[in-house]
Amino acid sequence: MRIPAHSVCTAIRDDIVSGVYERGGRLTEDLLARRYGVSRVPVREALRTLEAEGFVVTRRHAGACVAEPTEQEAADLLEVRMLLEPLGAARAAQRRTEAHLKVLRGLVRLGQERARRGQSEDLRSLGGWFHETLAQASGSPGLTTLLTQLRHKIAWMYVVEPPAAPAESWAEHAAIVDAVIRGDAERARGLTAQHAERATAAHRLRFPAGLGRRRGVDRVRDSQHPVNTLSVQN
Repeated sequence: MRIPAHSVCTAIRDDIVSGVYERGGRLTEDLLARRYGVSRVPVREALRTLEAEGFVVTRRHAGACVAEPTEQEAADLLEVRMLLEPLGAARAAQRRTEAHLKVLRGLVRLGQERARRGQSEDLRSLGGWFHETLAQASGSPGLTTLLTQLRHKIAWMYVVEPPAAPAESWAEHAAIVDAVIRGDAERARGLTAQHAERATAAHRLRFPAGLGRRRGVDRVRDSQHPVNTLSVQN
């Protein structure tokens, strides 16, 4: 399959998150170049970026490999997100544009409608878009990038149980948007902190202690679906 060179990093990241490449497995430039239909140059650049993000490590005599985060590192990600998401919401209340508000209102409306109808299959992606838009509304590209990277890594390390009461979750989203609309930064911060704390309780590690990869085995799972070139959201 051939994808644009600038999308190679996104494609490799998404395949790591979805488990196509096993934790600890080698990532050879030749294999990746053939898989995505590009030269080794964009692959090499993508691996550097993914190493900076924490998805890839370079090992002596092995080269680039998928990282194997510890349980403590995974727990730290949730704690960092609980600090940054409220900050993003507070800034959004001060810096959002009408375009951001239009999208946020629309996502809340759709989420509440799907929750009422029990259409849970759409709620996760809608929730991801909501939090992505809220981060963008902060007017801080650096913060938005950090939150996006956190969501990718959390999706890689955790399984998230669907909320028992999705209507309540979307009521929380609606309250956050109301605070953002009113320009109430402290209320937006507080509501988002409460929402993040409740959401954290639904996260379960994909790789609990003792379930590491089989040493010495370098394998790529067969993928029957097209390469994802869009960001995975939690």
